[in-house]
Formats: sequence, structure tokens, C-alpha cells
Amino acid sequence: MVYKFTILSDEIDNFVRVIAIDPEATFFDLHNSILDSVNFEKNQMTSFFLCSDDWEKGQEVTLVEMESSSEYDNLVMDRTKLEDLISDENQKLLYVFDIMSDRAFFMELTEIVPRKNQDKPICVRSEGNPPEQIKADEGLSVTPKTNLDENFYGDEDYELDELDKEGFGEMNFDDSSLFSEDPKF
Repeated sequence: MVYKFTILSDEIDNFVRVIAIDPEATFFDLHNSILDSVNFEKNQMTSFFLCSDDWEKGQEVTLVEMESSSEYDNLVMDRTKLEDLISDENQKLLYVFDIMSDRAFFMELTEIVPRKNQDKPICVRSEGNPPEQIKADEGLSVTPKTNLDENFYGDEDYELDELDKEGFGEMNFDDSSLFSEDPKF
């Protein structure tokens, strides 16, 4: 048997990938085949989510084991076979590839081909360019902007002779009484 997953992006209209994969393969195998099909680096945290027909997130399958207080089991990609969670055509999934910006590919099991075998996952259809792997948030600045000029700590009209000399008192650093054992503070 072979599963065929159709992958779409809500960011790029003409983007389509179709991955053919054996149901006994793991989610990690599917993860790698998706990344290979879009030429993404494999150094980012990602997750699969099984979804309802309305794309509501359900069970998560993570790249690495994580502590979770959710109502679902903690499943890891390299230990979870596709057939353990997916058996029906039209099953929907989200593949979150940019966790910080919550960006994902929309996936659907569009075809189950009986009496076929698939040794390794193959991208059987590739159309359009993928979105950027990591998208910098417009609201956040990657490099902090600092303005450390003379006005940073106060009024630009500050004058040294405006200091209240009585408030600071006279300090004589040559005075040995500063270091006496019986301070007069």
C-alpha cells in the first residue's frame, strides 16, 4: 500500500507537492521527504498535527520528545508510524515548519494505493516555489537599535554648574578618616 499526501501552502497560490510514502514509514521519514521536496534546512523544530475536517489541531507528533500537559499523548516522529495514526483518505494534517511564526503546510491524504509498495518516500509532483522557511516577524527587530548619545541619561540642557553642591558634600579622598574602624555615617 502507498499513501499519497498532497501538500499546499496558504502563502503561495501555485505551490503543490505530492509525496508518495509507505504507510509503515515514520512521521520522521515524511518530515524528511517534505523538507527535501522544498529544499528546507533540517535544523528547525517542526511538528505534525492531525486535524479535523475544519483544520482544528488535534494530536501532535513532535520532532523531539517534549514535556506536554495536553490531553494528547506525547508522540515523536521517529517512533510513530504513519499507519498508527492515519488510515483514512482525506485525513488532514498540518506540518508546522516555522514554529515561532506558526507557519505550516496544509496536508491531506488524497489517495491510498492498494497492492503497491514504496521502498522510500518520493515527491511525485512538484509545482511552484515554496515559501521562505523562516520568516522574520515585521514587528520584531532582529538587531536591537540603540541610541546612546549624550541625551541618553537625561536632559540635553544639563549644566554641570546646576548641581546642588550641598547634596554631595565635600569629599577628600586623601583623608584617612574614610577608612577608620569607627565610621561616622
